[in-house]
Amino acid sequence: MAQQLHVDLVAVEEKVWSGEAEMVVARTTEGELGVLPGHAPLLGQLAEPSQVRIKQAGGQQVAYDITGGFLSVGAESVTVLAESATPATPAR
Repeated sequence: MAQQLHVDLVAVEEKVWSGEAEMVVARTTEGELGVLPGHAPLLGQLAEPSQVRIKQAGGQQVAYDITGGFLSVGAESVTVLAESATPATPAR
């Protein structure tokens, strides 16, 4: 089984999404960042507006539109703390 990241996406009022993922992509004030298992720890400020994409095992992907917040990365975990997070509208 491939390594997984534990991901928590938390908005001010609630936990929006929690689970295991192969990769997380987010846009910080420093640019777009892809996080895989084993990534060096970091703390980044999310760009506004932004989108966080979570790639799950099997290729499924979920995306959330984010307003404000921070991204915290550990070796095997990612936590997104956002002012607001809503499911992204699929591109057509």
